[in-house]
Amino acid sequence: MRIGLLTDGGYPYATGESRLWCDRLVRGLAQHEFDIYALSRSAQQEDHGWIRLPAQVQRVRTAPLWAPEDDGHTYGRRERRRFVSHFAELAAAVCGPGEGFADGLYGLAELARERGGLYAALRSELAVRALEAACRAPGARRTVHAATVPDYLAFADQLERALRPLSLDWYGDDGLGAVDLCHAASGGSAALSGLLAKRFFGVPLLVTEYGVQLRAHYLAASEGELTAPVRALLAAFQGRLAAEVYAQASVITPGNTHARRWQEKCGADRTKLRTVYPGMEADRFAAVGDGDDSGDEHTLVWVGRFEPAKDLIALLHAFAEVRKEEPQARLRMFGAPVHGPEAATYLAHCKALAAQLFPDEAADAHAVGDNPVSFEEIGGPEAPELADAYASGGVVVLSSVVEGFPISLVEAMFCGRATVSTDVGAVVEVIGGTGLVVPPRNPRALADACLALLRDPERRERLGAAARARALELFTIEQNLTAFRGIYLELISHSPVKREAVDEDGEPLPFAHPAEAHVPGHWTGGGGIASGGRTPRWADRQDGIGGLVGGAVTPKEARA
Repeated sequence: MRIGLLTDGGYPYATGESRLWCDRLVRGLAQHEFDIYALSRSAQQEDHGWIRLPAQVQRVRTAPLWAPEDDGHTYGRRERRRFVSHFAELAAAVCGPGEGFADGLYGLAELARERGGLYAALRSELAVRALEAACRAPGARRTVHAATVPDYLAFADQLERALRPLSLDWYGDDGLGAVDLCHAASGGSAALSGLLAKRFFGVPLLVTEYGVQLRAHYLAASEGELTAPVRALLAAFQGRLAAEVYAQASVITPGNTHARRWQEKCGADRTKLRTVYPGMEADRFAAVGDGDDSGDEHTLVWVGRFEPAKDLIALLHAFAEVRKEEPQARLRMFGAPVHGPEAATYLAHCKALAAQLFPDEAADAHAVGDNPVSFEEIGGPEAPELADAYASGGVVVLSSVVEGFPISLVEAMFCGRATVSTDVGAVVEVIGGTGLVVPPRNPRALADACLALLRDPERRERLGAAARARALELFTIEQNLTAFRGIYLELISHSPVKREAVDEDGEPLPFAHPAEAHVPGHWTGGGGIASGGRTPRWADRQDGIGGLVGGAVTPKEARA
């Protein structure tokens, strides 16, 4: 099977969120061929290059979303009328009830495929006038009524970047038209290319979202400097795009129930949803998980990034309560080196609070004081490997107020450690009864749960063993690959491969494709994915991918 893997700001680049699990997927499903269609997010990302790609990657096509892409084409009178008609439909759907979004989107895509010139048209006076008319039309949302000309221009700029995949030269018989399945590694702009492949060539679309793209857009817009009308327009556009992606996708694989709820609220059909957890490499934690050392029974461990979402302030106040009742208790906090002024400021604030709450105390006048709270870096002398950080204590704590899929929690489970976590994101789903969960922003509850485990070694051991067993069952690479292997098989059974396989001499190659791609069987009956029938057995076993790969190189086999 030939898979068109669609990524946005990740794989095959050496930086970006999707590079890890996508690389695991491509390497783990070596029986398939992969064509990579990647959108880059910055010049710095492109400068870092690509990770080393395996042999099953046949082609890599890339396009930037950060740089202008003007093809120099301009429209005549007829093309201008077509553009205005389609753009007005899209703008009306963004500003109003939402009807006509798909017609406008695909109309612009067909115009770009036939004539090009979409970059200049989306930034033209025609686009601004059509947008103004949509914002002031009866039925438009109140927020967009207040938009001014600078707002129209700002939104047109953002919209052109989001719609840039419409203008790419990927949509031909030698591009996405030649693949058997499009697998979008995220929603949004990456999935937009899959929509066009389905529209033009009937290629089925699979969408995987380990972090909901729409939610990320909402958070990014609220933190930026955009005005309220522009934020409202962007949110409406992303919402309409997400709804269309979910409507056209054959299968949607959220990474957890939290993401699944977001997708359902955006219109995703429940019969299309198959949860596939983003798993990790369990082997790197095997020595700790299988070992007899249960860590220092008086030590709490926290592992993560030093940032406000982790709510380390609440953790420090909770530990102050723990320390009052257990004077021997210690708190070791491990994190990656901080980057950026915001993270550095937050870390300095946490260290200052720790010094205030726990003044260094010396045993006598000639001894050096010691603070029960330590801030350490992964890779330092005390924790050269990530597993060493988890091995240093008996209880692992997560105190976040915002969390998607809690990676550090799964790592602690692989290490067989008992955990105390706040009830955010997918924490309860991941823990599944193998750890203690408390409300967020509640230092007293966090302290009580930590004390309960520090004082009960048998309970710690029991919970740690159960946590490790659960993690090995649900969150390993092997389980993730099994899930996607089954999904690929199910999808191709409804849309058989279209190309004939040939050998090096150009002769037909018998049995190159699995029989189930051609022969009707039980997988094409009423119980399949597309029909919304009984869930296949592979869909009940869910897990994921993670891990680092080295070497930023550009392979010889890649073609621009």
